[in-house]
Amino acid sequence: MSALLFEKNGEIGIIKFNRPDSMNAIGLVGDGAVFEEICNEINNDKNLRVIIITGQGRAFSAGGDIKSMRDKTGIFAGSAYEIAQNYKTEVRKMVHGIWNIELPLIAAINGPAVGLGCDVASMADIRIASNNAKFGLSFLKIGLIPGDGGAWLAPRAFGFSNASRLLYSGEIIDAKKAYEWGYISEITEADELEDAAFGLAQSIAKQPPQALRFTKSLLRQGMKLDFDAILEMSADIQGMLHHTQDHLEGIKAIIEKREPNFKGC
Repeated sequence: MSALLFEKNGEIGIIKFNRPDSMNAIGLVGDGAVFEEICNEINNDKNLRVIIITGQGRAFSAGGDIKSMRDKTGIFAGSAYEIAQNYKTEVRKMVHGIWNIELPLIAAINGPAVGLGCDVASMADIRIASNNAKFGLSFLKIGLIPGDGGAWLAPRAFGFSNASRLLYSGEIIDAKKAYEWGYISEITEADELEDAAFGLAQSIAKQPPQALRFTKSLLRQGMKLDFDAILEMSADIQGMLHHTQDHLEGIKAIIEKREPNFKGC
């Protein structure tokens, strides 16, 4: 069964983890290529403006496949060197694919997001969750470390102290605690999550698509560049955007007191 389903609803793309029987385990052999293909498709589709990622069934994603770890199969088979190479191909392709999505990414977290699943959620720009959601970075409980870049992601998503707490203790927190920590921005009832995510996506999809992609890029660059570098990049991008039809449309819409209709040009 493919790790992911991908569908489009107008300008909104929806990625779904697709192994509900295993709580949407990910990181199996072949998953890297699937993630890479879908994420490249997203970036090359100029009609898309926002992406939702969620899980089929009762989990968002419980992370790596515990049975494969026990049985030393799939990416966990072979010598230490071979396992490391599997992480550098399958897992790295997965996380690079999600991280490099150029469009705003909303994680609609419908249930447990643990280990690799939690780290994937941490790559989203916006996280909302149902009251069934739970979060954990329980790598140490099985004698491992976050092998998916989580040591870089978690402090940025949870804050350094909270990330350290989750990693060191293996604690699982509920949606209320995640909201208090600022990890998620909204909690919904379980049957309202899909509508909430879609409504948020629709509000984002109304924005001018070129400026939307550039804004995400600047936010990401701002995580590693200094202030002066961001000022320089922002000025160059702004110069280009001032010559777009969408900029003129936005000005006209304000003056004419109507909703703008952005075309991406």
